[in-house]
Amino acid sequence: MPALWPHIPADHPFGADHLPYGIFSTAGDPRRRAGVRIGDQVLDLHALATARGSEFARPWAGPDLNAFLALPASAWDRARTWLQALLTDPADEAGVAGHLIPLPDVEMHLAVRAGDYVDFYASAHHASNVGKIFRPDSQPLTPNWKHLPIGYHGRSSTLVVSGTPVRRPQGQRKTPQEPAPTFGPSRTLDIEAELAFVVGGSTAVGQPVPIEAAEQHLFGVALLNDWSARDIQAWEYVPLGPFGGKSFASSMAAWITPMAALGSARVPLAEQDPEPLAYLRGNSNLHTGLDIEVQIDLNDTLIARAPYRQMYWSPAQMLTQMTVTGAAVRPGDVFASGTISGPGAGQQGSLLELSWNGQTPIELADRAMRSFLQDGDEVTLRATAPGPHGSPIALAEVAGVITPAG
Repeated sequence: MPALWPHIPADHPFGADHLPYGIFSTAGDPRRRAGVRIGDQVLDLHALATARGSEFARPWAGPDLNAFLALPASAWDRARTWLQALLTDPADEAGVAGHLIPLPDVEMHLAVRAGDYVDFYASAHHASNVGKIFRPDSQPLTPNWKHLPIGYHGRSSTLVVSGTPVRRPQGQRKTPQEPAPTFGPSRTLDIEAELAFVVGGSTAVGQPVPIEAAEQHLFGVALLNDWSARDIQAWEYVPLGPFGGKSFASSMAAWITPMAALGSARVPLAEQDPEPLAYLRGNSNLHTGLDIEVQIDLNDTLIARAPYRQMYWSPAQMLTQMTVTGAAVRPGDVFASGTISGPGAGQQGSLLELSWNGQTPIELADRAMRSFLQDGDEVTLRATAPGPHGSPIALAEVAGVITPAG
């Protein structure tokens, strides 16, 4: 990519090779509208597109990105090409610079209005660890796990933007040692380091998305922390699966990294054995993962580095499975990968695994010990991926602080 006239370093993780989208407002203009991050500034897309008479003025008007996501993938490509040209040609500096706002001067909002939110379980390492913890006398993976991406339908209304405080949930809990359930605040509140995939375009009910078309609906990715109340979850999930223990908050980064920015991060999936059924196979180009490493900080202590490239199922396979029975997709829908975990020590994306359900607590920098989250704890997820010219791309962070149960 040529040098930027906004005068940021060529290897800046939020350079013109990245250009993540978000929704912002300012104290002087409280309207929520679309922007892209460039360096440590935000480009007001609605103002720029209006001034230039661009086709994207209306889709970028806000209050979310859904109108832009409703456009075909070819329009996303045109918008990205147009923006990169404006930000790399010094001749455009005078006309564009006036629409740049320093990052500290904006307030970020949830970028999409998700009609549906689905959470998958796509890491074989995570699923195996959970199986060993909760079903020590059974096979770690259930018989269906390697035949299809497993997921559940979450509650889209509890998707919240990074920085939103997370209140400790209350519910029924029962340990194996207790004779009956009790009601109260979760005692084993956990994190789940995940990627959220933002969907664009739309389909009708009864019209599955074939795997060959899945990429046309994958707009971008964002870091997501799917907070989990393990004790509430353990008591309620048999026989129908996750419910209240996973539906109180899922924190999502404010900036969405376009899939187009991650071309250099694509990596082959590990071998899938047994071979998936034909509708999940497609051609080999569809069997790609992403070389994204997620860093997990708890109260400023690095506790794990979770490698997304170790995931078993691809984003395209997850989207196809999500619609195979005829479920429709709508602009702004979100599906998440499930907890990202690798095979090595310190590569697990949840405290459940890192502390092995409390058997081996984690020591923080201040020598405090943690098996699960306490009130006042702050968790921050950060991630990096290879960029197209040898420099890294940084996904926007997602952070949240635990507040006491209400």
